[in-house]
Amino acid sequence: AAPLGIKLGVEPSKAMAEVARKRGIEVIEGVAENLPFPDESLDYLLMVTTICFVNDPERALREAYRVLKPGGALIIGFVDRDSPIGRYYEEHKEESVFYREARFFSTEELLELLKKAGFRKFEVLQTLFHRLDEIKGIEPVKPGYGEGSFVVIKAVK
Repeated sequence: AAPLGIKLGVEPSKAMAEVARKRGIEVIEGVAENLPFPDESLDYLLMVTTICFVNDPERALREAYRVLKPGGALIIGFVDRDSPIGRYYEEHKEESVFYREARFFSTEELLELLKKAGFRKFEVLQTLFHRLDEIKGIEPVKPGYGEGSFVVIKAVK
């Protein structure tokens, strides 16, 4: 968040909240399923590699919709379950402290959940077109999904 100039974040982990604070980010301890903001109060929300860790993804997306102003945007970055990296993570979940508890989504599943939450306008980009151990430089960004393992969806209220 800090390199992107983001000044405010919601974080359920006390340890990670402290890391963010040391980087100059104001942190509100909370969860995505119960955002501590009034209705229609934010211009945008960013969730990067987060949706696969929330307890109730549908509720988290409804909460995002609730707190966004009309025309506001939710930006979600995630590893597509149907991609090469996503399949690798899924197959090796039990070996990973980080991904053991993750619930990975395909891009199609996440788009459906976003529509169900009320979002209507979508822009989808993708990157990471090689296995992680093969990447030697900055990967390109392309529109759409289905080729790249990391997908970003912009969903507008």
